[in-house]
Amino acid sequence: MNRRAAARWTAADVADQTGRTAVITGANSGIGFEAARVLAGRGATVVLACRDAGQAEQAAARIAAGLPGAPGGAARGDRVQTVRLDLASLTSVREAAEELGSRFPRLDLLINNAGVMTPPYGRTEDGFELQFGTNHLGHFALTGLVLGSLLKRDGSRVVTVSSNGHKVGRINFDDLQSEHGYRKMRAYAQSKLSNLMFTFELQRRLAAAQAPTIALAAHPGTARTQLLRHWRGPSRAVATARLGAATSWYMQDAEMGALPMLRAATDPAARGGQYYGPDRAFEFTGYPVLVRPTGRARDEGVQNKLWLESERLTGVRFPL
Repeated sequence: MNRRAAARWTAADVADQTGRTAVITGANSGIGFEAARVLAGRGATVVLACRDAGQAEQAAARIAAGLPGAPGGAARGDRVQTVRLDLASLTSVREAAEELGSRFPRLDLLINNAGVMTPPYGRTEDGFELQFGTNHLGHFALTGLVLGSLLKRDGSRVVTVSSNGHKVGRINFDDLQSEHGYRKMRAYAQSKLSNLMFTFELQRRLAAAQAPTIALAAHPGTARTQLLRHWRGPSRAVATARLGAATSWYMQDAEMGALPMLRAATDPAARGGQYYGPDRAFEFTGYPVLVRPTGRARDEGVQNKLWLESERLTGVRFPL
């Protein structure tokens, strides 16, 4: 076996997770589902936080059915649970956070995974542009509202899923909601850059408070999931084609796409503020390694300004 192959980090490297409780947003499908499946299989209690309660229940049942050593019903009740969460509604975010707090007063892991990508222009229930409101503000609010439960557990983590798209992103404080012209990819890139800036600012605040929790980020490369449903033309043809030689360099399945977030969530060597993504060309596909964000993501002044604006827009203050 060559050195590259020997260094590959896979789901087999996820250690025993017995006794840990993980909340994963958008875990009814795609990379969120794959991460939930792996964590539950390693013994964690996994909570699928999803907008569609019916789809969440179906996904939980599929995961539970694959767990070894326990009848499906018992495994479902103990190890795989659900909560309804619509990140496009701050009311729903608050309700989900309250339910999580009552059911799980101590959390070990929050994976901010759910998102939307390049839809037609739309607004959240609270009037935010749909991508910025869902991908960033919804997760910002959820994290702030459940952080108290994470702070009770040594070694707890917040993992937020960003994207290669952050590299072309800009934070436009003069038009965060794209009210003066909507370009769907520009709005998506802004939301994914916001995810990274949120992670770095959160980690800095956690470290300053000497908290037992760390914040990390990850991106899946180009993974074939429902996130691609708004793609059109040749890009959609590639996204819906079966994996093969023509797409293997550019597109990977959800199982591979979940590995960066799983590494950020479970690798004992991971540290706060780190960012994981695929190791192959352009970070499209491959096994998870530490990757570099764009320099704009490291701008502490913009990070802090975005944090303060996110607090104002959501009305959520963090217990730090």
